[in-house]
Amino acid sequence: MCGIAGFYNANENYTAKKDKWEQILDDMNRAQKRRGPDDEGTYLSPLCGLAHVRLEIIDLLTGQQPMVRKQSGRECAIVFNGEIYNMQELKTELLLEGATFHTTSDTEVILAGYMLHGKDYIKKLNGIFAIALWDSIPGQIYLFRDRLGVKPLFYTMINKTLVFSSEIKGLFAYPGVNPVLDSSGLCEIFALGPAKTYGKGVFKNIKEVLPGHCLIFNHESCTIEPYWKLESRPHEDSMEETIEKTAWLVEDAVKKQMLSDIPISTFLSGGLDSSLVTAICARELKKQGKVLNTFSFDFQDNNKYFESNSFQPSQDRPYVEQMVAFAGTNHHFLECSNQDQLECLYKAVDARDLPCMADVESSMLYFCSKVTDYNKVTLTGECADEIFGGYPWFHDAKAFQTDAFPWSMSMEPRQALLSDDVIQALHMEEYARAAYEQTIHETPLLPEDTPEEKRRREIAYLNLRWFMVTLLDRMDRTSMYNGLEARVPLADHRIVEYVFNIPWHIKCPNGIVKGLLRHVGEGMLPDDILWRRKSPYPKTYDPAYEKMLGNQLKEVLLDPSAPIRPLLDDKKVHAFLNSPSDYGKPWYGQLMAGPQMLAYMLQVNYWLEKYHVQIVQ
Repeated sequence: MCGIAGFYNANENYTAKKDKWEQILDDMNRAQKRRGPDDEGTYLSPLCGLAHVRLEIIDLLTGQQPMVRKQSGRECAIVFNGEIYNMQELKTELLLEGATFHTTSDTEVILAGYMLHGKDYIKKLNGIFAIALWDSIPGQIYLFRDRLGVKPLFYTMINKTLVFSSEIKGLFAYPGVNPVLDSSGLCEIFALGPAKTYGKGVFKNIKEVLPGHCLIFNHESCTIEPYWKLESRPHEDSMEETIEKTAWLVEDAVKKQMLSDIPISTFLSGGLDSSLVTAICARELKKQGKVLNTFSFDFQDNNKYFESNSFQPSQDRPYVEQMVAFAGTNHHFLECSNQDQLECLYKAVDARDLPCMADVESSMLYFCSKVTDYNKVTLTGECADEIFGGYPWFHDAKAFQTDAFPWSMSMEPRQALLSDDVIQALHMEEYARAAYEQTIHETPLLPEDTPEEKRRREIAYLNLRWFMVTLLDRMDRTSMYNGLEARVPLADHRIVEYVFNIPWHIKCPNGIVKGLLRHVGEGMLPDDILWRRKSPYPKTYDPAYEKMLGNQLKEVLLDPSAPIRPLLDDKKVHAFLNSPSDYGKPWYGQLMAGPQMLAYMLQVNYWLEKYHVQIVQ
């Protein structure tokens, strides 16, 4: 797992000013060093430069990047962020085709496969990846991103130069790429945030390579091609066949993603998803005489303040303890204090380069920093809710009646603190509606779908394109900020392709939330965990935390130089701060309510100041 960056211009000769351009590559590496603290390297040719920082997971001795191959006057170079879980199968195939290898790295497998088969070789990869690949013969560079967008890859154009980076901060290390925000960017922050429109980087002129796409840049053109897309197909398997196939896919994905030259771990909440991943990992390691490290997360003194509600019906610890005893793992209970969470609120912005999921993100960043004391690789249960229909909006009748994102149906709480001038200027409702309708239009459907089935597909597709990607971004940035590789086996594209087309009565039989996945887990998990009612990622219920946020926001309002002040209405903010603790329904997802709105505004202010963001009309 790593960070990549670089640039390309067909009209340049970078080697003529080698020192200058190597320094820029070094600067881009330095900006993303936390993604790869173990090693770094650069490559410079007349037309392009590549940079790489490395987190050593596979082939610790010979897996350095950039990796270069030369053959018959052809030179190809690659930088790669991610893991290819089927690398052994692919390597065996390539050896039979005459390929030779000098490392045990999956990077070399990608490079050798491309040189033999061309860009379509990407379709054979099972993994998470962002790849930049230079080929001297056509004189062009390729940018590839994995099918579901697990690994990030941003780019921009400046003076006919393509500049790219794993993180936006890497782009800002290139001369002339500046943090500018226009009205569209402001809408991304206030109308959609912490989500963002896929393909956009929020900042003006900054984009991201779309999941499942390849960008091809040469002296003549810049083209973007899909190499994968989700399709709707008739589901012909019976209930029993569906359970059996899904079980095989889940087990195979988890076992494949255990690939590592160093010890792995899992996140364990005591819920269905993480427990299933943990059970498979623990079983496989036990065969090798090894014990799995597991980690659970909570907040100091949360038991004093926790009150059961429809979103969080129970605390995790009793279920974690039961699962630990069942699977025989070496478990670590991690807790976050209010002060830790507040400090990490701003570190989370540094990690994401954008305002993000407030304390839902800052706490994860803190926990990841503690996991790295033990392990550099972890598997999570992330994405099961989006894929298997776990969230309330999959089941709530309102989701079928609204023309809006089901996790953010009302614009009212988003506008509660903004000045009237900003609200009138941004047209936030229209912006969000257009983004929503674009995705609805893109949803793959079958002609025979009933209105209900059509809406089911729409909600599922919305979750895959928006909500899941937001959480994947959270997982990538908070983990990589701490030099931790977090893998998401339940987001294996084979699982997504299959489950997307499973009818609702099989996916959630008898209305049982994630009933299919629960049947998959029969015999692998204790019944109490297998049939536990869904409880999301924990958050603090300590009123002292909310008070700390309120005090910090008051300080911001007293600072005439605070960049967020022109965007807020002081009277609205003070009224908000003086209102009851419960500000109503969450304004994003299940967990982001009033306290998280305060935290988000603090993040916005910090971001505008730290990144020296210029707001233009």
